[in-house]
Amino acid sequence: MGLVVQKYGGSSVADAEGIKRVAKRIVEAKKNGHQVVAVVSAMGDTTDELIDLAEQVSPIPAGRELDMLLTAGERISMALLAMAIKNLGHSAQSFTGSQAGVITDSVHNKARIIDVTPGRIRDSLDEGNIAIVAGFQGVSQDTKDITTLGRGGSDTTAVALAAALDAEVCEIYTDVDGVFTADPRVVKKARKIDWISFEDMLELAASGSKVLLHRCVEYARRYNIPIHVRSSFSGLQGTWVSSEPIGDKQVEQAIISGVAHDTSEAKITVVGVPDKPGEAASIFRTIADAEINIDMVVQNVSAAATGLTDISFTLPKTEGRKAIDALEKNRAGIGFDSLRYDDQIGKISLVGAGMKTNPGVTADFFTALSDAGVNIELISTSEIRISVVTRADDVPEAVRAVHTAFGLDSDSDEAVVYGGTGR
Repeated sequence: MGLVVQKYGGSSVADAEGIKRVAKRIVEAKKNGHQVVAVVSAMGDTTDELIDLAEQVSPIPAGRELDMLLTAGERISMALLAMAIKNLGHSAQSFTGSQAGVITDSVHNKARIIDVTPGRIRDSLDEGNIAIVAGFQGVSQDTKDITTLGRGGSDTTAVALAAALDAEVCEIYTDVDGVFTADPRVVKKARKIDWISFEDMLELAASGSKVLLHRCVEYARRYNIPIHVRSSFSGLQGTWVSSEPIGDKQVEQAIISGVAHDTSEAKITVVGVPDKPGEAASIFRTIADAEINIDMVVQNVSAAATGLTDISFTLPKTEGRKAIDALEKNRAGIGFDSLRYDDQIGKISLVGAGMKTNPGVTADFFTALSDAGVNIELISTSEIRISVVTRADDVPEAVRAVHTAFGLDSDSDEAVVYGGTGR
């Protein structure tokens, strides 16, 4: 039996009963002969509540101090979980991200892991302990300040530790039974996927699927760490995410893996841009210099009479104000007429490696949206993904329509969401 890294989300450790339930699951893995490293998130909505509190004190909290505040949530979880495990008669030691050797860059609130040196974790395991690690946090290599990893940071912590410790598997415990063909909160007949490739999971994650975050899957693919997504509220097998099918999951790659949606983005349209070389570069250099990631981009055909065009792109709503300010500041250099901002949009994505060899997928996708009365504003494609932007209000109906059109609806019971508020 080898080493297993288990990650438990906020809904799994939301209260004392949840923590005791997680402790029993960890002890069970230890009894089965595994060395166990458990990575924990903050309890329930603690992180969101701390952010709300910080914003009440300061409209724009300093990044360093916000990280100091937010990392308290995971430290509470890890200490309580270690206590619960000791109460079951097993030894456990808790570690903060910095104590666990999670080394990051110096960007507060969204730091990236650049190295993991888990010497103290390895020593603790060799002494027979269960190691409990606070997720979502690390320490800056340059400044030695505490940093947080941003959304999905605990998942990334778990996969990074699994890679550094050469673990057999990284188990991600959440409030659903695995990866589904759509968000079961929106599509009640969503079907659980037994196995999905890293590539398809990356596309789903990038398209808005919340069960695993993009950085976590990318890290797992880079170091070839199998991920098992499952629920901490049931004993059911979950979804395996890996480069190749595992065990009895030797099934043919499905044409369509799932439908993802995202309502956390906004759209900016730069109106009246001179249609000449270098203009798009100036716009997106301005956005890049502001350290803003963009998603979809479309440029309209220029008007023959004016020689001007419009360029639209999507980005996280949280970065909208910063992007508008950066573009306005460089308005003279770029030479556009005006800016339009729209945060009432949603993205629907169809993902599946099989679509590149199956003609008609695109036609069926757009037919399903048309039949549902959904208007399309932007389109983006890759070899294994088609994404469209629509009105935010149309997203739930659009997701359900596409899910049904591609035969993804389950014939069995409705998907179960065990906990969590979705905040």
